[in-house]
Amino acid sequence: MSRRMIADFLRRLAQPEADRLPEPDARLALAALLVRIARADGSYDAGEIARIDRVLARRFALTAEAAGTLRTEAEAVEAEAPDTVRFTRAIKEGVPYEERITVIEALWEVVLADGERDEEEDALLRMVAPLLGIEDRDSGLARQRAAARRA
Repeated sequence: MSRRMIADFLRRLAQPEADRLPEPDARLALAALLVRIARADGSYDAGEIARIDRVLARRFALTAEAAGTLRTEAEAVEAEAPDTVRFTRAIKEGVPYEERITVIEALWEVVLADGERDEEEDALLRMVAPLLGIEDRDSGLARQRAAARRA
């Protein structure tokens, strides 16, 4: 993904959107948010990368190769994005509440991918949930489902 394409994507995220994000943008915003959460603790390891790929493949019915390509694009976007608010606002405005709960669950899956609740990742996710408009109770239940899936 070129720097121009990344800049165009980030510019689209900053614009007030209509009812829903176009599907490619919604996918990329979610993937970039997953990458941001995984990188929050300063470690971005193979387990987290594999978990992101599995989450993307499952959520969007992608092949392993397509999920890996989406993640790679998201890594480039995440590295250029100035803040987390752009991703969360785009997702909040463009994704219905019930689907946002599954987004939080996917984020928890990535946080728990290495078997630990790292302080930085945990703090970022606790900031992201309200930005997505997710209530604490629903975030907690999503965390429990993600932990159960990991077990």
